[in-house]
Amino acid sequence: MAQAVAAYLNYLGTQRRAAELTLSAYGRDLATLVELAGDLAPQQVSTALLRRGLMRMHARGLSGRSIARRLSAWRGLYAWLGRQGQVENNPVRGLRAPKAPRRLPKALSADQAAGLLDAGPEDLLELRDRAMFELFYGSGLRLAELARLDQQGDLDAAAGMVTVLGKRNKRRSVPVGSAALQALAAWRARRNELAAAAERALFVSRRGTRLSMRMVALRLARWSRLHGAGVHVHPHMLRHSCASHLLQSSGDLRAVQDILGHAHITTTQVYTHLDFQHLAKIYDAAHPRAKKH
Repeated sequence: MAQAVAAYLNYLGTQRRAAELTLSAYGRDLATLVELAGDLAPQQVSTALLRRGLMRMHARGLSGRSIARRLSAWRGLYAWLGRQGQVENNPVRGLRAPKAPRRLPKALSADQAAGLLDAGPEDLLELRDRAMFELFYGSGLRLAELARLDQQGDLDAAAGMVTVLGKRNKRRSVPVGSAALQALAAWRARRNELAAAAERALFVSRRGTRLSMRMVALRLARWSRLHGAGVHVHPHMLRHSCASHLLQSSGDLRAVQDILGHAHITTTQVYTHLDFQHLAKIYDAAHPRAKKH
C-alpha cells in the first residue's frame, strides 16, 4: 500500500500539478490508509476493514468532516489504481462519513450590536467605517456586495433602499434603516475628501480608490477590538446578526430570505435555529419550571 500511495502522490504532483499544501494534506490522509492496510496490498483491502478503521477514528473523536476528507483521498487513490488496472474492486465505494453537525453562524446579541455601532467615529476613516458597519448590520449585506457599491446609482437615500449585485450576478434591492442612512449621509458628505476624482466606489481607501474586501474585514476587526466588548466581529457576523434579529422580531422567514438574497429558503432556515436558541435562553431564565432546584 505504501508504494501505491507514493506513486499516486507522485502522479498528483507531476501530472496533475497539485499544490504543495494539497499534496501534504493528501499525504496525511493516505498515511492513515497505509496504517490500516498494514502488510496488505491495495487489492487485498476490504470494505469491512476500512469501515472498522473509520469507526475507531470516530470513537477517538475524529470529526465527520475530517473522516469525509480522508475518504475523499482514499477514493482518489483507488480510482487512480483502477485506471491503472491494478485493482478490480474499490473497497472505499459505499463508505460514508458520519454526518457532521451543521455549524450555526455566530451572531451578536441585540445589545452587543448596539454597543458596537453606537461608538462615535473619531476621524474620517472611522466615519467611513461606521457607515459601512451600519449598512452591514442594517441591511444584511454580504462583504462582496458592500465592496461593490458605487456612490451613484446603488444607494437611494430618499427611498431608503440600496441595490446590490449578489451571487450569480443577481441584483436585489434591500431596505436601509434610519441609523444606517444617517451614518451614510455623514460619510457621503465628506467622501470626496478621500476619493480620487474618477472613483465610483461608495467606500474608498485613504488612497482614494475602492476599498478592498480584505481591508473592510481588517477595519471591522479593528473596530470590534476598540468597541466590541471583547467579541471578535467579522463581516459575515454582522449579516448573521441582522438575519437573526429580524427573524426574532418578525418571524417572517420569507422576508428574511428576500433581504439576504438566498436562492433557497433552506439556507435561511438556519437562522430559525438561532432564534430557537434565543427563545430557549429566555425560557430557561424566566420559566419557573425550567429552573433547577
